[in-house]
Amino acid sequence: MPPHPKQILSQSWSNFSLEGRTEVTSPKLQHDGFTLVEICVVIVIMSTLAILTYSIGVPRWRERTYYTRMVSEMNTIGHGMTLYAAKYNDYPPDVSRDVPGEVKEFLQGQYDEDWPDAPYPGSVYDYDNWPPDAIGVQHTYQVSMRMCEPGQDAVCKANAKKYLDNFVPASTLNNWDSSSSVYYCIKGSCRSHQSKPMNHPGYCINCGNKAQFF
Repeated sequence: MPPHPKQILSQSWSNFSLEGRTEVTSPKLQHDGFTLVEICVVIVIMSTLAILTYSIGVPRWRERTYYTRMVSEMNTIGHGMTLYAAKYNDYPPDVSRDVPGEVKEFLQGQYDEDWPDAPYPGSVYDYDNWPPDAIGVQHTYQVSMRMCEPGQDAVCKANAKKYLDNFVPASTLNNWDSSSSVYYCIKGSCRSHQSKPMNHPGYCINCGNKAQFF
């Protein structure tokens, strides 16, 4: 005897329910993605690494940029002084915390109108023309870079430690003052300051092995 229509309907509903239950529960058994907590942890770690990289890398890159520009500009100014002396058989007179305008004609577009401002914040170039004296026995011609106003010892030391720690020994930076300078020696008894001894704290960028640091 063929099955009653109610039996067919009941069997079909039973199969449908079983199949439906299987389809609903099977995705729960096949979980291959990340949870929200795991994603948040990864984001936090990546953010922390980015902050550390920025805080360490950017200041060092900035210091290197300042230093490279300073060395380049000091070489440019020094070369201009040498050309001036070759033409006029003498160097320009001393100027206080400035670059002599006479050198402009020898730099062929390399003269920076922002001078005497140097790359480091608050710093200036200072062309020195010092006659022989008890400290320096030779006539001295140099280009200095000073990192504060005269007498601001604490400011000079703080700036030197902040910007020069990758180039100058800590023992020199610890004794840095307003008479200290980074300088490019053109000729003579080059040093940090006219009134200070030869070994006063400073840094000569082109003195070779002759006592680059003091």
